[in-house]
Amino acid sequence: MRQHFCDSEPSPQPLSRGERGSFVPPPLSLYIHIPWCVKKCPYCDFNSHGLRAAMPEREYVTALLADLDGDLADFGGATQGREICSVFFGGGTPSLFAPDSIAAILDGAAMRIPFARDCEITLEANPGTVEHGRFDGYQSAGVNRISFGVQSFDDEKLHALGRIHSSAEAEHAIKQAQDADCANINMDLMYALPRQTLEGALADVERAIALRPTHISHYQLTLEPGTPFAKRPPPLPDHDASWDMQEACQARLAEAGYAQYEVSAYAQSERRCRHNLNYWGFGDYLGIGAGAHGKVSGTDDIRRRWKIRSPRAYLQHADTPQRIGGDETITAEQLPFEFMLNTLRLNDGVPIADFAARTGLPLDAITAPLREAHARGWLIDDPDRLQATSLGRRFLNDLIEVFLPPRNPGRRHA
Repeated sequence: MRQHFCDSEPSPQPLSRGERGSFVPPPLSLYIHIPWCVKKCPYCDFNSHGLRAAMPEREYVTALLADLDGDLADFGGATQGREICSVFFGGGTPSLFAPDSIAAILDGAAMRIPFARDCEITLEANPGTVEHGRFDGYQSAGVNRISFGVQSFDDEKLHALGRIHSSAEAEHAIKQAQDADCANINMDLMYALPRQTLEGALADVERAIALRPTHISHYQLTLEPGTPFAKRPPPLPDHDASWDMQEACQARLAEAGYAQYEVSAYAQSERRCRHNLNYWGFGDYLGIGAGAHGKVSGTDDIRRRWKIRSPRAYLQHADTPQRIGGDETITAEQLPFEFMLNTLRLNDGVPIADFAARTGLPLDAITAPLREAHARGWLIDDPDRLQATSLGRRFLNDLIEVFLPPRNPGRRHA
């Protein structure tokens, strides 16, 4: 991985409290991780665990709220006076939990920290785990957005991916949610699947469009380290074939009224995912649950925290400091990369003023990498905005690497 920096450039220094003036924290979200699933998929590197026995649902609800109590106490003033703008139940398979359990979590969380009146609350659902009538219950609990992990409408591809549902079950689950008046539905689709053709990828997109979800997440299957697919790779399309799939599917989604606003996110008008937009805008989020991650900005620093991954250990220690798997302050040297890693994923980018507001660093901390990115044609020529060009989006990883901190400040790497 190449490093880019100037020999004479000093390390960036965060702005002092006085220089930042009246610090206005970014929006605050809540991520809730439910780690169990019926069967772990061979491509998945999330903290998920296939069920081998009865799920400790009631105990986990209690643990989540104890975990939230601990975080609110630990972060202190950094969360006081703030409200939750979005909630996301991720996993694992959150739809394994009954509506009453989801309601208990949301009610308990709202008693501890206020929710915005228009708070977006998303629940991930596996089409193979949703029973009849549950969507009414989830809506009564407060859920107002459902995200279905469909991945494909080709039964052969679903089998290769280790999914537990069929294409017919996926369509049925989505129609059930629509019949229950769930007005905001996301559908996850993958492309570049084992032995997939361009025609097959487009057929999946057509089936998705026909169901008219409000949002489609369309992303490439990748081989993540430590997964069964990484150890025994299936036959996947090559880079050029994958790129052709991405471009063709992107064009078809746009034609159908789904505007791309992030690398893998497409939405109908006014239906962008607010929770993910907060991540990509370098906003704050509390993370509760086994393996959950969080980020909280204070007047003097920005902290990351993550929880222990083992569900059993988490249940044992959720009300103690031992629930914390790690806690760190993001250094001034790391902040430019951390900020760009998120914001440059957005097609529209962000106002350049957000850099100082969200990181506490002066803009001159990124003068050299900005100059390089502009010279390579990867950023638009706008002094008031950080936004990747079409070329920059094509080489997004290279663009983001420009903002990595130097490993050895005494040398310049080509």
